[in-house]
Amino acid sequence: MSSTEQFTTIQVYLGSRTYEIAIGDGLLDQAEHYLSIWKEKLNFTQPGPGTALIVTDENVKSPHALTVLDSLTKAGWQTDLVVLTPGESSKNINVVTGLYENLVKMQADRQTLVVAVGGGVIGDSAGFLAATYVRGLPFVQVPTSLLAMVDSSVGGKVGVNLPQAKNLVGSFHQPLGVLIDTVTLQSLPEREYISGMAEVIKYGVILDEGFFQFLEDNIDGLNNRTPAVMKNVIARSCRLKADVVEQDEYERTGLRAALNYGHTFAHAFEALAGYGELLHGEAVSVGMIYASRLAEKLGRITAAETERQVKLLKAVGLPVELPANCNFSADDILQKMLLDKKTVGGKLRLVLPTEIGHVETVTNVPEEAIRSVL
Repeated sequence: MSSTEQFTTIQVYLGSRTYEIAIGDGLLDQAEHYLSIWKEKLNFTQPGPGTALIVTDENVKSPHALTVLDSLTKAGWQTDLVVLTPGESSKNINVVTGLYENLVKMQADRQTLVVAVGGGVIGDSAGFLAATYVRGLPFVQVPTSLLAMVDSSVGGKVGVNLPQAKNLVGSFHQPLGVLIDTVTLQSLPEREYISGMAEVIKYGVILDEGFFQFLEDNIDGLNNRTPAVMKNVIARSCRLKADVVEQDEYERTGLRAALNYGHTFAHAFEALAGYGELLHGEAVSVGMIYASRLAEKLGRITAAETERQVKLLKAVGLPVELPANCNFSADDILQKMLLDKKTVGGKLRLVLPTEIGHVETVTNVPEEAIRSVL
């Protein structure tokens, strides 16, 4: 990791697919600079300014996506801008089919960049578009939500939802680069910002007790979006995720599964509530506590360590239990959990903590133990 006062750069080392995460204030204004540098490593036959489809949503279009668009067009890039409806409803195959039509109209080829400017939904949908059109276009992640900055923009997981469950259709398609402008956090709605904190706290639980302690010691900085604190938080989160992705890019060894702490419960809650009712981070926050309490039942972690998570999550404004209007039955939750991607042979595999800073993937968890925490 290299840094100056203005920005921090993190490398995700994946051989020929190695890419850079640039983090700093005001980087959207420099979008053309970064995209041009990253484009060079592709050895395009078309010299000079490139061609790009920018995908965003109505909440992010102004000013963030328009800033990226302006940076590119001023430098002579040929661009098109597609604005989607905000929220999980845009993360489906019908929306992506419409985006294919935009690429056809542009006469896009394998030297056309897809640029995702927005939160996790935009990054996942635009990334899936890039992964599948002519069997692969280069794409750049420009995350504007905290959740996307620290999680979904890094690692190459792209995809769409089905009505039955989240992320059942997708691919691994690494970005050409990730451009994180921390200024965008200041305009992020409070609920969206708080939602992203769940993924930040998750990294502390699964990988780094020292980082968890840093978060506990900087509650005011987190809640006030203090720039110095947030740059540290984003950079550390990205580095932790990059370390895992480098070792288990395609989720084959089980190491990357650790990143799904709380998510087996969370995805079930989201599907049952109807996508958008619970924000992803809110569901993950509750899911982490369910998973930790399950670990308690199995004698894998102490109640004090669960309570430490509860205290930190609540301190940043996250829920630790389902809202009253999400009164799901244990049978319904279990049925949705069985659709989780980690399930093998109809058996749940759950990521459970053994201490703050370490988790393990556990198979053959007794159903009655799971029911006892629902």
